[in-house]
Amino acid sequence: MSGGVAQAADEARGRRARYPVLLAVGIACYVLAVIVGMFVLADDVGLVVQIPLWIVHGAVLITLIRKLGARESSSYAALFIVVTSAMSVYVADMARDNLTLQQRGEEISATVVKEWRDPAQGRKARDYNYELQHQDGTRVPGPAMKTQTDLYDVGQTVTVIEDPDGDLRPQTPGQADATGEALGSSALALAALGSVAWMTWRGSDAARRRDGHKGPGAAQKAYKAATGVEQSPAEQEEKLREVLRAYPADRRGYIKVLPEEYPDLTHGRAARIAWEMGLKAEAVGNRGSWRFKETVIEEVPHD
Repeated sequence: MSGGVAQAADEARGRRARYPVLLAVGIACYVLAVIVGMFVLADDVGLVVQIPLWIVHGAVLITLIRKLGARESSSYAALFIVVTSAMSVYVADMARDNLTLQQRGEEISATVVKEWRDPAQGRKARDYNYELQHQDGTRVPGPAMKTQTDLYDVGQTVTVIEDPDGDLRPQTPGQADATGEALGSSALALAALGSVAWMTWRGSDAARRRDGHKGPGAAQKAYKAATGVEQSPAEQEEKLREVLRAYPADRRGYIKVLPEEYPDLTHGRAARIAWEMGLKAEAVGNRGSWRFKETVIEEVPHD
């Protein structure tokens, strides 16, 4: 009988271990699919459409990441993934333009006939713009060539790659190299996937056991040594219940307590006690305190 129970427990642990891994793989595939999809849409739709799509993507990510178990950090992780994914798409779009220019462009010698800077917009850098002209006097098609620093003067001859269709800016051969953008886009996509892996580990049984084995923090131990408090964990739990019943809330509606006064209780256990009393423990913005309220931004998982 004991062997059958042990085997069933091992199978249950195996299922718990496999579930977050399969979920994490699914989330990673979803993140990659969104990056590819937004990259495809980047040329067809503007920011008016893209921004709502990224917001929806973030909301879906929060829901999926919370299923991994690390609920207290899900919003931050989702925000990081959305930001890095959007940056990956933006950089990849730059690489696409450069590759397109290399494939269909023609290398020519052109003369700078006009130079100007972008208008001032707060602290935004003012790029330099150059209108170019062919040797026969015709204008080089496409938008003006752009650089971040003043590299050329009116009358100077420059070797550039022009787009015969006139859709892309002319660029020098060095500017049109897409290697840096491709590597940057890949690195940003890997950072997004790395965040999924990190949240998977944060929600794993191993991480929970590690946090559980940490025991009281240094501040809690110091408080216990300085005050001589020797209350049992059960007494500390009852004290916390009394505090949550009697303490008034601050102007934002939170009940604040000092974790040092409960040296044998974890934040997760305190969250469980609060949950039993109809409250939730706040996971973010505590600044050294434990905060409890009926509705919170991020809820601490219960022990």
